[in-house]
Amino acid sequence: MAAMKPRTGEGPMEVVRQQRKLVMRIPTDGGGRLVVELNDEEAQELKAALSGVVSTS
Repeated sequence: MAAMKPRTGEGPMEVVRQQRKLVMRIPTDGGGRLVVELNDEEAQELKAALSGVVSTS
């Protein structure tokens, strides 16, 4: 049996490119990570959506 590693949400948000997609890992409350796979078009849509609600100070 493999050793069990604790699932924690600790650590930074990260995005890596894998061939034709972007893989975004977001730490979540309660432990674990939300993993989202996006293509370039979806990443641009996400960027546009976030820019409308995020303030730059």
